[in-house]
Amino acid sequence: MKKSDSAKKIVSAALFAALTFVATLIHIHFPGMVTGYVNIGDTMVIASAILLGPVYGAAAAAVGSALTDLFHGYVIYVPGTFVIKFIMAIVAYFVFRLLSGKHKEIKVFPVIIAGVVSELVMIVGYFLYEGLFIVGFPAASVGIYGNCVQGGFSIVLSVILLKFLGKSKVAKSILNQ
Repeated sequence: MKKSDSAKKIVSAALFAALTFVATLIHIHFPGMVTGYVNIGDTMVIASAILLGPVYGAAAAAVGSALTDLFHGYVIYVPGTFVIKFIMAIVAYFVFRLLSGKHKEIKVFPVIIAGVVSELVMIVGYFLYEGLFIVGFPAASVGIYGNCVQGGFSIVLSVILLKFLGKSKVAKSILNQ
């Protein structure tokens, strides 16, 4: 990798970390949800993984998401969020690449499947993290519903975002690195 390519990846990762932070700040509350909040940050987790790859995309996803927890005062969630979002992005990237083959374009089906698998990582990850470190396993099951809703919204939005971005020169230059 050339020095300019490396700099481009670092700048892109910083941009996606900031976008992930902002997207995670956008809260949606649904009637009947008991705890937590639903956000669209996972849209950027999936997008950063697919556009930036497993290293830079995972770093952007983890940093942006964890910073949001820190900003909101959910300090106890910061380490869990960092690890969960990092793994989510890696999984999203490899599932997407597995289904896309050598094609460097963004297709809907691979994005959906990558999103579903990575959101399952999120749902299980937070259930385990909350069960082991925060509230115990029976109480941790309360968050599953909200995480499912958040995951569904994020998958739909990531498909829309990536289809839109996939046609841009910027995304094509990132994908072809």
